[in-house]
Amino acid sequence: MNKFFVFIIAFFALSQVSYAQDKVFAKGDKVVSAGLGFVNTRYTGNGWRNTFPPISFTGEYGIVDGLIDGKASIGVGAELGFAGVKYVDIATYKYSVTKLGARGAFHYQFIDKLDTYAGLFLGYDIVSGNGIHAISEYDYDFYIGARYRFTNDFAFMAEIGSSISLFSIGVAYKF
Repeated sequence: MNKFFVFIIAFFALSQVSYAQDKVFAKGDKVVSAGLGFVNTRYTGNGWRNTFPPISFTGEYGIVDGLIDGKASIGVGAELGFAGVKYVDIATYKYSVTKLGARGAFHYQFIDKLDTYAGLFLGYDIVSGNGIHAISEYDYDFYIGARYRFTNDFAFMAEIGSSISLFSIGVAYKF
């Protein structure tokens, strides 16, 4: 049992020591994220229920850094999201929504280890189902988010207004 506590203390100490980089997102950085969403953005209101929670996977690549006193950067990438919903009225209709598109984000580092960003998603919603609401269409969304890095590679992330949900939380990996 004592070995376990020593391991935990050593892990957290090394993770703090290994955080040597000043910038949390810079030109050439690659970050992948996975998030679990709350409140589907496509189908909301009376009668709508989630059957599968919104999930999203994103990838981002830093293309410009050194902006605004060296604290800002720009990244581009892609996003894939999925959610399942149903509409209950006189009959029940089930739908699956897949969102696929490109993202662009402006990053600004206010404090150490915290990457804050705002961006735009441009993509397409692929909707399948058995009712009149199964309409696929082009989509765009604005979002803001933050990634708090607890090591050089791993971060907790949260976004408001991501393409598939109103709010999502998850993890990110930088390589």
